[in-house]
Formats: sequence, C-alpha cells, structure tokens
Amino acid sequence: MTTPAFTSHLDYSAMGDRLRAYRMGAGLQADEVAEQLGVSRAVVYRMEKGEIVKIETLERLAQLLGTSLASLLGVEAEYYASALALFERMRQIEQSTDRILAHFEPISVLLLSENYLNYLALMLEEALPQGADAQVQARQTLQMVEILRARQRNFEQRKPHIVSLIGLRDLERFVQTGLVGRMDVPAAVRRERIQAAHIEVARIAELMEHAPWFAQIGLVDDAMPSATYQVLTGTHHRVLMQSPFRLGELPNVRNGIATVTASPEAVALHEQMTTQLWAHASKGSEGAQRLRAMLQRVRSD
Repeated sequence: MTTPAFTSHLDYSAMGDRLRAYRMGAGLQADEVAEQLGVSRAVVYRMEKGEIVKIETLERLAQLLGTSLASLLGVEAEYYASALALFERMRQIEQSTDRILAHFEPISVLLLSENYLNYLALMLEEALPQGADAQVQARQTLQMVEILRARQRNFEQRKPHIVSLIGLRDLERFVQTGLVGRMDVPAAVRRERIQAAHIEVARIAELMEHAPWFAQIGLVDDAMPSATYQVLTGTHHRVLMQSPFRLGELPNVRNGIATVTASPEAVALHEQMTTQLWAHASKGSEGAQRLRAMLQRVRSD
C-alpha cells in the first residue's frame, strides 16, 4: 500500500517573513539572534527564507523575539508591539497584493508624497519623550522611513487597486495642526509645517479629481474608526491589518499593539464597514471641491 504524500498546510515562506518582521521590531541583527540561539548567522537567514527548522528552535526564537509560537506559525492573529515590525510585515504582504482597502491617517502612506516622508522623520524626532535613547530611536526612524519608501515604490511599480477612505474632520485637524511631532515647536517651524500639510491635502484633492484607475479615494464626513486598518487581497491571501500607530500630525509609532489576521469574519466585517462608508463618501470632483473648500476655510480662520 502506497503511503499518500504529506502536504503541509503551513506557509513556511510567510513564516520566514514574520520572523524577519519580529526580529526587526526587536531591534536585533541576524548575528545577534544567531549568538543567542547558539546557531550560525546562515541558519537565521535560512529560517527567514522559510526553511524548515526544529520546533524547539522556533519556540526559543519566539521567546527571544517576545512573541508566541502560534504567531510565528501564523495559526492565529499576529501581534506587533513595534511599528517598525508592522510596517515591514505590511511591505511583505503588499508585494503580492492586488487589492487594498485602507483607512489610515491622514491617508494611506501609499498615496502620500515622497516629501511627506522627509517631514515624517522630523516629526518622529520631535515626538520623542524626554529620556528616550535618541541614537536608538534615530536608527529605528531611519529604518521605518526606508520601509515606507519601499512600500511606496512597490505601489508605484505594481499599482494594485486601492480604495482609501479619509475623514474630513481628521484632515481639517491635520491642516490646522501641521506636520509637527509636538505642539511646542518654534512659531516659524509651525507655520512651515502647516503650509506643508496644506500642500499635501491639495495633492490629495488633485488625486481625487483626476481619479487614476488604480486609486479611488472617498472623503467621509462622519466619525472614522479609531483603529486604522488595511484589508489586503491577493491570489493566495486575504488579510486584515489593524494598527494603533499614527503617521499624521502628532504621530505615534511608540505605543500600541497592532494585529494581522486572516480570520474570514474579521476581514468580512471590515470589508462591509468599508462598503458602507464608501457608499456615503464624497468622491471624484465633488470630494476634491470639498477638500479645497475646507482648505480655503481654514486659511481664512
């Protein structure tokens, strides 16, 4: 009798991606992980490529990275206490994503200008609390911005279809506050950053008016969900990412727990909510006009 071939239901390549994201979030280099596990750096790189390793090694690795074996294996929700780790995980999944439903503040980073990320680096530096390790934070900020730029490049090259919801109230607060990490910046800096925020929103209005085939933007005049999210769909995945991290004015990349899950119920509920918000959102030229009217009103105040 021939024994049927065994087919594993674990996605080892995705597991390797998660390992890399968690390692980056923990601020560890591959050689540091190798030293603490008592293996070679090559073994760590092989694990991050999805090669099979002993379950004992995975358990030790999960403990070292501050996560669970279940999260590494992807058999339940993945949890990320590090914005750096989450952004890397988003980058990985977006590489094979064909459709994105998004609500991020002020708007999905995939649709923001490249110049915005230059300001974001300054904002994150300004937002640091007293006593924070500036050198460590500067390194992580650089890594985060590099990952966000890589996500933008991938989006520009692949042009997956994106439906992005933005809140009118959120954008009004955004242009009034400006691209600052804290409110006590010098007056001249504040004026410059408010102008930069106005430029960014004017750019969003242009996107709405011209409506490129791959990008649909809906302006919602209602309270938006407090947790930002993305639903990413590809040939082999349908994933929900929820994030407490903010990249708008007064950004937060330090405190919060993000989740990544393929739960059909969670994904379906967020798709339904997006559909409901989209149905009542201002789009195209109408949305662009409302944004420009808001900018004019704020300038007049």
